[in-house]
Amino acid sequence: MKNTNASAKRGTAPAADEADTFTDEERNAMKERARELRTTARRGAKAPKADAEADVLAKIAEMAEPDRVLAERVHAIVKASAPALAPKLWYGMPAYARDGKVVCFFQSAEKFKSRYATLGFSDQALIDDGAMWPTAYALTELTPETEAAIATLVAKAAG
Repeated sequence: MKNTNASAKRGTAPAADEADTFTDEERNAMKERARELRTTARRGAKAPKADAEADVLAKIAEMAEPDRVLAERVHAIVKASAPALAPKLWYGMPAYARDGKVVCFFQSAEKFKSRYATLGFSDQALIDDGAMWPTAYALTELTPETEAAIATLVAKAAG
């Protein structure tokens, strides 16, 4: 006797290539991360921080406006408000780390074809506030008020 239920289920499931594949943007981010790891390994653990910062500044320079302008300001704000955080690339994004672990990062709108750039925080960021708190903020422009808010948030995140 033939089991018709099994064949019916197979026909309604999404194709494996539809459900289990990465977008072009995600694949590119993974390739960038692999390059970053190879570069770090080649430079060695005691490479000057200036090399990592130069990589971050070069990545920012590649961005199209208005992302580039936002990233430049975020970089300056992070450096001024949390000098203990070290700039580094993370999945092709400017990021800032404490003891090698990413605390916050800037994601351009263009990177994942998003409507806006974001300032994101990892679980290493010390921004816990009750039972729920935001870990990413949309950025469309930087006013003096938003710059001050970013400086306060980054300083708190850095500890």
